[in-house]
Amino acid sequence: MLPLASAAAAPLPPPTIANCIACHPRSGSDVPLPRLAGRNAGDIVAAMEAFRSGVHPATVMDRIAKGFSPEEIAPIAKWYAAQK
Repeated sequence: MLPLASAAAAPLPPPTIANCIACHPRSGSDVPLPRLAGRNAGDIVAAMEAFRSGVHPATVMDRIAKGFSPEEIAPIAKWYAAQK
């Protein structure tokens, strides 16, 4: 009999995470950018929407965020929120 997957198991990384993880790794880093691991998913989505709309100006993140649809942002935010 195969063991059942734990309901508390962290979600698998979405395919688009490679675009994020280089600058926002899930563990500590020397990169002076905000750590996203463990943050509230809603806060991450709100920040991405602010970058996409230009409400929150940035040097690079505004351009990167415009390349993601809301359907792509949600799983990224959920994955980061599940990281500790």
